[in-house]
Amino acid sequence: MTKFSGFAHLYSSSSSDSINSNGVAVLVAIVVEVMVVVVVVVVVVVVVVVVVVVVVVVGAVMVGVAEVRRLVIVELVKWKRSGTVGSQVAAVVVVVVIVVLVVIVEVVATVVAEAAAAVLVVIVVVVVVVVVVIVVVVVVVVVVVVVVVVVMAIAVVEK
Repeated sequence: MTKFSGFAHLYSSSSSDSINSNGVAVLVAIVVEVMVVVVVVVVVVVVVVVVVVVVVVVGAVMVGVAEVRRLVIVELVKWKRSGTVGSQVAAVVVVVVIVVLVVIVEVVATVVAEAAAAVLVVIVVVVVVVVVVIVVVVVVVVVVVVVVVVVMAIAVVEK
């Protein structure tokens, strides 16, 4: 056997239990880190999809409301021009009620869209921070593992 035989000593039956348990601990730590990253990514994707759907639905509602308002006003103007005084008053009342309702819906839709955009910004910032922290932790774990393996290899070589 050569003086240094690579990393086979980590898994050989002649090595001590502490070396094997350290290897298992490192593998468990790496698996846990990967699981945390996967969970964070899944949660972020779900939240982003929900926010995008909310924004798209709110936009569609706003476009639909604007189109309905336009069509109703056009029809009521036609009705007003062809009718009596009573029908003209009714047309004006209906137009006012519809315009008020449309404005309320547009305000609510705008507030919801703005809130969804703000939530999306917060999510992006949180995700960036979490990813940076995870990357730093993974780098530190990898550096520590490499240092421990090198120190153990040097100790085996010096025996």
